[in-house]
Amino acid sequence: MTSTTAAPRGVEGKSRSVAEDVPLRTQGSGRAARNALYILRKLGLFVLTLWAAVTVNFILPRLMPGTPADAALAKLAQNGPVSDATKAAIEAQLGVPTGNIFEQYVTYLHQVITLDFGVSYTFYPQTVSELVSTALPYTLVLVGVVTIIAFILGTLLGVLAAWKRGTWLDTLPTLSGSFASAFPYFWTALLLLFFAGYVWRLFPTSGAYGPTATPNLSFGFLGDALYHAFLPALTILITSLGGWILGMRNTMISTIGDDYVTFAEANGLKPRVVALRYAARNAILPNLTSFGLALGGVVGGSILVERVFGYPGVGYLLFNAVTNQDYPLMQALFLMITLSVLVANFLVDILYGVLDPRTRR
Repeated sequence: MTSTTAAPRGVEGKSRSVAEDVPLRTQGSGRAARNALYILRKLGLFVLTLWAAVTVNFILPRLMPGTPADAALAKLAQNGPVSDATKAAIEAQLGVPTGNIFEQYVTYLHQVITLDFGVSYTFYPQTVSELVSTALPYTLVLVGVVTIIAFILGTLLGVLAAWKRGTWLDTLPTLSGSFASAFPYFWTALLLLFFAGYVWRLFPTSGAYGPTATPNLSFGFLGDALYHAFLPALTILITSLGGWILGMRNTMISTIGDDYVTFAEANGLKPRVVALRYAARNAILPNLTSFGLALGGVVGGSILVERVFGYPGVGYLLFNAVTNQDYPLMQALFLMITLSVLVANFLVDILYGVLDPRTRR
C-alpha cells in the first residue's frame, strides 16, 4: 500500500500528491535556468562587442598619418620654425604614445579604465575628462529627456491612431507627424530660432544659461537652464515625434487582426484593456528596438541642433573636436558613444526577453 504525503490544495480544493508537485517545481527551476542562461549569453556578447569597440577605437587613430602632436606643431609652424626642444616639449605635454604597439595597447586599456584620455588640443590645458563631464549633463537632459518624451507620446498617439483608424483621431496625428518629420533637424531649428528667437524674442538664441548665471542646483538656475533648452528640445521633439507615431500605428494595425485580440474582444473586455494590454504589448516590440538605438545615441547628442543653438552639449563638443583635429577628445567621445549604444542595446535585449519570452529560447 502506497502512502501519500499531504500537499497544498489546488484551485478546485483537491489535494495533490508530492509526485504531482515535482513537475511544477522542475518546470519552475528550468524556466529560471533558461532566464539566467539568456542573460549570461547576452552579457557575454556585450563584453565581446565592447572589447572589439575599444580595440577598434585604439587602432583607428594610429592608422592616421603623423603623430597626435602634428596638428599643434603645424599651428606653431605658421609663426616660424619649430625647434626640436619645442617639439619634444609639446609631445610630452600632449602625451604622444611611446613603446611598441602592445605596450601602447596596455597603456590605452589602463587609460580607458581610469577615464584618463589626456589633454584636449582645442581647449588646452583642460583634460578630456573635464570637458566631457561638463558637456554630458546638458546633452542627457536635453536629448535624453526629449527622446523619452517623444517615444512615450508617439507610442500612445500611434496606439490611438491605429485603434481609431479611419477617424479624425487617426488622420490628425498621422498627417501632422508625417509633415513634421519630413523637415530636417537643422531646418526646423533655424525656423524656430529666427521666429521665436529673433523676430518675437520669446526665447534666448544661444547658450545653456544666462551670461551672469553660475551653474548650481538652485531653482533659479534650473529654471534658466530649462528656458534656454526649450527651443532645442522643441526642435528634437517636432522632428522625431512623427517617426514614433507612424511606426507604432503600422505595427498596431497588423497586430489588431490577430486571433488573440479578437478572442479578447469576444470575451467582453473593455476596448482600452484590449488595446493596451493585448494589442499594444506585442506591437510595441519593434518600436522598443528603435527606442534602444535612439536612447544609445543620446550620449552623442544632436550635433546639428546643438550647433545651431550654440548649446554646449556633447554634439557641440564633438563638432569642435572634429573641426580642430582634436584626436584625444574625438577618441573619448567616440568610445563614450559606442559604449552608450552597447549598454542601451543590452538593456533592450533583456527587456525584450521579458515582454516576449519566445526570444529567450
